Amino acid sequence: MKVFVCVAEQNSFVAAARLLKMSAPAVSRAIAALEGRLGVKLFLRTTRHVRTTDAGGRYLEDCRRILLEVEQADEAVVGVHSDPSGQLMVTAPVLFGQKYIMPGIVQYLEEYPNMRVTAALLDRVVNLMDEGFDIGVRIGNLPDSTLHAKKVGSVRQVLVASPEYLGKNGVPKSPHELQQHCLISSVGSSLTHDWNFLDQGKRQGVSISPKLVVNTNQAAIDAAVSGFGITRALSYQVIDEISAGTLAAILIPYELPPLPIHLLHREGIQASAKVRSFIDLMTKRLIGDAQLN
Repeated sequence: MKVFVCVAEQNSFVAAARLLKMSAPAVSRAIAALEGRLGVKLFLRTTRHVRTTDAGGRYLEDCRRILLEVEQADEAVVGVHSDPSGQLMVTAPVLFGQKYIMPGIVQYLEEYPNMRVTAALLDRVVNLMDEGFDIGVRIGNLPDSTLHAKKVGSVRQVLVASPEYLGKNGVPKSPHELQQHCLISSVGSSLTHDWNFLDQGKRQGVSISPKLVVNTNQAAIDAAVSGFGITRALSYQVIDEISAGTLAAILIPYELPPLPIHLLHREGIQASAKVRSFIDLMTKRLIGDAQLN
């Protein structure tokens, strides 16, 4: 089952073999033996890709659950719940991860030397179950799901521009005046080209036509700092620039309510020591950070 799950998550026999420290032929034999015992095909193989069949996808969900229960049983009987060890997979948005999560990971590894952490910083919504992550950081309102969530703070959506740009082009007094300005948009965020605002308690959308579209949040922020135009960001992404005076927030009275920050995980109240200890540590760090509350 461990070999099967690894191949499914990596979409590759070779990559799975590397992670499992096995030879590729050994991985192939293990999958062939499993398929032979079950009497079903678990993977569709081509020269370039490996993906699960419908039966394999259903089996993958069951295998993950069973392997997690086995791990929890092992930890309970040997007392690992009080001494975290093993591998932890964590994901977070890029800038948030760099600023807040990575320092926490370093502290975590210093406190728990038997742990190993793999961190993936990605500006997209990551499916923890499908991609094999133990913990994820999610900014924004959560859809209904089977994941367990712990709120650790909140951030604002802010519009920013450099003082030089605003001095040259004027400060917009209402959201609709944005259409007269040079706008910068990032497709690396979940924010769309319809920018929403709150006006007298009512939500209103403004359709924008950005002069510049970039694929990362940092690139949009850098362009705004250079004086090119106005961009929209989350408050934590530009707090240093605002403090340094290289960016200024505008249209503050029209801001939407703050977005919550959650730590997500799959394990619930039976969470293993490695998950619980990481969540406890990061909760203290994030809730104690004045920038996020």
